[in-house]
Amino acid sequence: MEKLMSFQDYENLCKEVWRHNCRYFAENAPVITDEAYDHLIAQLKAIEKEHPEWISSSSPTQRVGEILTQGFETVNHAFPMLSLANTYSKEEIEEFIKRMQKHAEHRKLAFSCELKMDGIAISALYQNGVFVRGVTRGDGRSGDDITSNLRTIEALPLRLYGDNVPEILEVRGEVFMKHAVFKQLNEEKLEAGEDLWANPRNAAAGSLKLLNPKEVAKRKLSVVFYGTAENSTITVSSQYIVHDYLKDLGLPILECHARAETLDEVWSFIEKVHKLRTKLSYDIDGVVIKVDELNQQRQLGNTGKNPRWAIAYKFAAEQATTTILGITVQVGRTGTLTPVAELQPVFLAGSTIARATLHNEEEIVRKDIRVGDIAIIEKGGDVIPKVVEIKPEMRTTHSAPWKMPETCPSCGSIVVRIPGEVAVRCQNSEECPEQQLRKIMYFSGKAAMDIENMGEKVIEQLVKRGFVKRPSDIFRLTEEQLYQLEGFKEKSVKNLIASIQKSRDVSLDRFIMALGIKYVGTGTAEMLANKAGNIETLGQLTFDELISIEGVGDKVANSVQEFFADPYNAEEVQYLLANGVAPRHKEVKVYAGHEFNGKIFVLTGTLHGFTRASVATMIKERGGKVSESVSKKTDFVLAGDDPGSKLEKAQSLGVKVLSEKEFEVML
Repeated sequence: MEKLMSFQDYENLCKEVWRHNCRYFAENAPVITDEAYDHLIAQLKAIEKEHPEWISSSSPTQRVGEILTQGFETVNHAFPMLSLANTYSKEEIEEFIKRMQKHAEHRKLAFSCELKMDGIAISALYQNGVFVRGVTRGDGRSGDDITSNLRTIEALPLRLYGDNVPEILEVRGEVFMKHAVFKQLNEEKLEAGEDLWANPRNAAAGSLKLLNPKEVAKRKLSVVFYGTAENSTITVSSQYIVHDYLKDLGLPILECHARAETLDEVWSFIEKVHKLRTKLSYDIDGVVIKVDELNQQRQLGNTGKNPRWAIAYKFAAEQATTTILGITVQVGRTGTLTPVAELQPVFLAGSTIARATLHNEEEIVRKDIRVGDIAIIEKGGDVIPKVVEIKPEMRTTHSAPWKMPETCPSCGSIVVRIPGEVAVRCQNSEECPEQQLRKIMYFSGKAAMDIENMGEKVIEQLVKRGFVKRPSDIFRLTEEQLYQLEGFKEKSVKNLIASIQKSRDVSLDRFIMALGIKYVGTGTAEMLANKAGNIETLGQLTFDELISIEGVGDKVANSVQEFFADPYNAEEVQYLLANGVAPRHKEVKVYAGHEFNGKIFVLTGTLHGFTRASVATMIKERGGKVSESVSKKTDFVLAGDDPGSKLEKAQSLGVKVLSEKEFEVML
């Protein structure tokens, strides 16, 4: 390592590491690889070893680096949640094993080997078998209380089962997002004109930081558990059997794990997992190796930042080298021009890759990507192909920088660069063929009108033949036109006509989604529907009325107003209504002057006389609101059986607690 000569150099390195910490933990948008980050930490440790007088409590080596999210209550960990030291070679694993044997005075040791999930570390507390609290790792000593968000994860049991449920059990695990869910949600974000997540980990992290558990539930997160922090009834002695112990209690676990006694056995498991990796439905980024005996773990203890008894072997991202044959430009539903690298096909991480997104013009300029370049590609989050770097030293003499076209490749219109945005857009939304095609695909999709039997190939034929130029044309299609489509016979025609007829009866929020208003996703569409009640009213809402809706900011409000102010869009809405599309919104009756008016309720525990949904509806009908968490602003807590921590918090804050009978009387 090159020796740094001044304290200022050391300070600058600290700042660089903290910047990357912020990008990774707070912003969920890392700009360097894990290996590069670990190299920076190694540099820092080497300098501090040479200059211990420079070390302060703010050094990145002295604490776990996750920044707490504002908006959640902070909870202290009864037992620290430390991060693992990383390694990238068999030799370093061997050094770890020798180090453990030395600490154990050369007694024979066994090791537990597990998948290293690429997700968000969490701690879950169960009291008498009931889930009462979930907390993020935070800074290792305290984290964010995300109990309400974790409760939305279907895989998380709200009650443990079995014959040996301990009175107190705190378990450690990982929240993650499966590949299929990530792909679906990114497609929805793309269609809504929103920025895409880079990988499933970023998506999971962003989801857990949402303050509205209802929105978290839509993210379909998953969770697994792999360890205990506190157990009032200790029945296990080794890490290897912890997994089966947790499984017996009903907790989801890492199914793939092994017990090893030698370096070769550890390495054999790593090689097995590496082959298995591409077949998994979720992301892993390595293997965790732990001293197996829990008593020995406790004896070995921790350093200031890491447990001594565990290490993480990190897989290098799978990469391949190929040639960029060309750069094409796609036009999206909202007119955004997206450059795509056309590649010499290459096999990578289980599939053949022939294309990779280049995101935007700024990305191409930053990496200086050119046609003909030799490129290193990898799958971002092992899902989305991306160009990591190019080899400029291998360029030909005829190489030239790539430039975004000045006209739309679909319709020839002049493209524009919106101030404050990276995107380049075609604003010919009414006549651009590619935009119209994408709009019709989006309009018909599952998140919107959900017209069955109308897939991408069918829509392409309808547009090519001129039968459909705008979404409202779908509802004017005739059997005669459909018989002209390739592969369409009587059954296909009847099925599609029936699907179109069925889609006319659509909920208002889905209809709003189908309109394709920029920045409006499923959650926002539902909030707009609840506020407006019908599509005509939505088009007339003022800016102030729109931003008064919880979850709607300036960007969305402006977008909604701009959409309905456009004569083409307003005309299209009228065409849809005139052709039998009937968006419906459930009318909520309101009892004027009820004592619930303006009051905030929190529901907890198991109710017997009502369902939670019916209770929420009755409260809203009477002018009240339902919240997920108890605070000083809460007016009433309706408590059923096994109410958990919400009841305790209500009592500590002096909030009025209602039984079902008391609630019924108040109705």
